[in-house]
Amino acid sequence: MTASSILSIIQISIAAVLIQNFVLVKFLGLCPFFGVSKKLSSATGMGMAVLFVMTISTVITWMIDRFVLVPYDIRYLQTMVFILIIASLVQFLEMIMRKFTPALYDALGIYLPLITANCAILGVVIINTGINIFTGQPFTFIESLANSVASGVGFLLALILMAGIRERLEVADIPKSLDGLPIAFISAGLMALAFLGFSGLSFFAQGGGN
Repeated sequence: MTASSILSIIQISIAAVLIQNFVLVKFLGLCPFFGVSKKLSSATGMGMAVLFVMTISTVITWMIDRFVLVPYDIRYLQTMVFILIIASLVQFLEMIMRKFTPALYDALGIYLPLITANCAILGVVIINTGINIFTGQPFTFIESLANSVASGVGFLLALILMAGIRERLEVADIPKSLDGLPIAFISAGLMALAFLGFSGLSFFAQGGGN
């Protein structure tokens, strides 16, 4: 692996976790973000589940796009094929969690099947079949894998931070009109503003790509 490849992977990872966080910057995957962030345990479980599905989906979709959809000129089926792959992986994950971690399966409830419709996962796999903005070239397999893992870590980080805040808010003296989702929305907005500060790191990415 060349130095430029390593630098590209570092840039992709920093951007996916902090600068272009799917939840707090791109505002994707908000349904599970608000739905399971009431407790740290369920938030961590959901984050790990999304990270798993996101990573495995990338491995499969990247190869299908590169070796099937593009060569046979049927890339217009990309979204449908990718959703089918994600849905299949979620069903597989659901069976595993029901068998080995029933407590976590019950805690996630309806939000586990909703991973199928999590637009953050679909967004990652589609981005990974496009152009790497740091190199100007299509994502390599390693770069797409790094992007999916880092995006999953960013999603997990956002969930854990939000769960920590909401657990503290449970014992805080909050006006009744703001209790529940209203204060959660306000907290998420403040978190998004905080993550906006990481956009200053973009000079590193831009400088490395030149």
